[in-house]
Amino acid sequence: MRENIKELTLLLLYLTSWKESDRLTGGSHRSWKGYPFKILDELIEEGYIYGSNKAKSIYFKEEGIKETEKMLKKYIK
Repeated sequence: MRENIKELTLLLLYLTSWKESDRLTGGSHRSWKGYPFKILDELIEEGYIYGSNKAKSIYFKEEGIKETEKMLKKYIK
């Protein structure tokens, strides 16, 4: 059950994200932290997202975007 919660949280973060322009990286996906911090901390530890504890939003790492693309196929048929 815990893994499903983490997967769905990551998927919801992605589905509610927006892309910001950035000259250095070409852009990044960003989302608000409206989810349990314990789950967000685990997603950070797994390398899917990153961000400051003081910030109100997170950024997706490339691995997090790849993982959500897999989950879109799994959960949205």
